Amino acid sequence: MRPSGLIDLHCDTLTRNSWHCDRYDPSRGTLDQPGFQLSLSKMPAGIRWLQCFAIFIPDQFRGQDAIDFFDRHAASFHRQMERYGDRIAPCRDTAEAEAAFAAGRFAGMLTVEGGAVLAGRLERVEAIHDVGVRMVTLTWNGANEIASGIGAPGGLTAFGREAVAEMERVGVLVDVSHLNDRGFEDLLAVAKKPFVASHSNVRSVCAHPRNLTEEFVREMVRWGGLIGLNYANDFLSDDGRGSMDDLYRHVCRFLELGAERCLALGSDYDGTGMHPDFDSVEKALGIYGYLTAHGIPHDIADGILFQNAWSFLRANLS
Repeated sequence: MRPSGLIDLHCDTLTRNSWHCDRYDPSRGTLDQPGFQLSLSKMPAGIRWLQCFAIFIPDQFRGQDAIDFFDRHAASFHRQMERYGDRIAPCRDTAEAEAAFAAGRFAGMLTVEGGAVLAGRLERVEAIHDVGVRMVTLTWNGANEIASGIGAPGGLTAFGREAVAEMERVGVLVDVSHLNDRGFEDLLAVAKKPFVASHSNVRSVCAHPRNLTEEFVREMVRWGGLIGLNYANDFLSDDGRGSMDDLYRHVCRFLELGAERCLALGSDYDGTGMHPDFDSVEKALGIYGYLTAHGIPHDIADGILFQNAWSFLRANLS
């Protein structure tokens, strides 16, 4: 059996460039590089696949530098959607994704990793929404105008509280992956709508601070949020091995915490090192077979690969 589709909430493929890969061919853009973990030519045919492509804003970019960086890569996303339009189409919601599937194409959704994209200006929320962004990871590892990541002290700023409200109003999903614990707690006090952890695992299975505490997982279940399983070695196991067995351990603990309808995929392709079980996009469907072979019911496995994220996006995107 196959899942009804696959939705991946996070990859860094769009902003990965030549210094990451010896075989980088600039004539192909970033979305069809054979040496990358995710390449359009390697994606399995005949599957409904919605891929979120993040514009990663490095921590050294702030203010106009962050805006300029975003603008360059947003333009690249749309150019590549047109260039590879026989295989993939941009989507802003599930209706547009469904149209892409019906035409035999993958769907690509634009997201941002790093709230510095707003440059401390609320009007930027609507500006990035207008060019197709539908989710923003509030921080990377450092501090920005919104909040602090796991590598910095502090919580949600006064501007951050306003930005969350504006994102909820406009229809840009709030993503807490990389947010530090204090920032997560602050978000719980101000959020009005469900939010996402696009690429985070559970900290009781792997103690990396990028992973969610069990308390935070329960909060996301209570809020009806969405959690994307991260394939990164360092976020799957304390020994950095990061195999399919380790992913299964995270799945089991998430299910024990009540996250059956909140669990999804958030690969982190092209942003980190991965075990050979995961290190190329054509291997992703193997997660479904592994889970079902190890006793996870087909409907739950299908929920993890597709249905949970599909239902969440359908209910929460406008």
